[in-house]
Amino acid sequence: MTDRYAYLGPEATFTEAAALRFPALAGATLEPSPSVHAAITAVRTGEVTGAVVPLENSVEGSVNATLDELIRGEPLTITAEVLLPVTFTLLARPGTDLADVRRIVTHPVAEAQCRAWVTAKLPDAVIALGPSTAAAAASVAHRTPGPDGTVYDAAIAAPLAGERYGLDALAVDIGEDSDAVTRFVLVTRPGKPGRATGSDKTTLVAFIRDDHPGALLEILEQFSTRGVNLTRIESRPTGNGMGRYCFAIDVEGHVADARVGEAMMGLRRVCANVRFLGSYPRADGVRPPVLPGTSNGDFADAAAWLEQLRG
Repeated sequence: MTDRYAYLGPEATFTEAAALRFPALAGATLEPSPSVHAAITAVRTGEVTGAVVPLENSVEGSVNATLDELIRGEPLTITAEVLLPVTFTLLARPGTDLADVRRIVTHPVAEAQCRAWVTAKLPDAVIALGPSTAAAAASVAHRTPGPDGTVYDAAIAAPLAGERYGLDALAVDIGEDSDAVTRFVLVTRPGKPGRATGSDKTTLVAFIRDDHPGALLEILEQFSTRGVNLTRIESRPTGNGMGRYCFAIDVEGHVADARVGEAMMGLRRVCANVRFLGSYPRADGVRPPVLPGTSNGDFADAAAWLEQLRG
């Protein structure tokens, strides 16, 4: 019996395209979920082995729906990540010419990203908004009329949607930011972290003990004094009252690295709680430099020296 994995649906969205890139999901059954909450709930209840959800976008920042699900509720673990270029394509039924396009349908985020291109290339076209880029592509392929009864000529969607619904690409990479990338993560129930690779990332959530001057500095010092670089930090409400916040943090390194482990112990001392969300290979394959005095050997040597003094 093959493993089942959920992903933020519907089918033929960027999230499904990302799910297809995870090596661990090769041969698995992929099932679309209507929301991030539904996908992650399916993991927590054991209905699926894991879920693929978006966590961060290079243009719009973090996906709060995903962050909040990981911050609250039963703990889960990130086991892998994928970086997917976000490229929007203008899709139409076979035989349609670009000059014939008058009615376009897409998702609001895609519309905002592609508005400049449409204005320049199709100034007379009208853009209608739908629930997803995949649904937009499906409505064009199936000639589904819009609320006013008009059939759409084209859709702005992910390239995967064109393949799935048999549509032709009239124009590719029409978004304003050609370098846009979305980070997707594979979330599972907690388990033993994989081995350190030397190119790893660790995700944590630090809950401050109380609101006082220097609270954030105390957190940052745990990493800086041990040579651990932060790649992302942001505050999110805990959901336990007005003014109560926690910090979602990504750092370079693996929990098995002495410098990361020492920093986590430091956080444990100064914070009310620390939620470990996993150590996993970096999608970009970057191997960060290890500063002098912060290697595993350096920490082991220092520990041995102290033990000798105590003995």
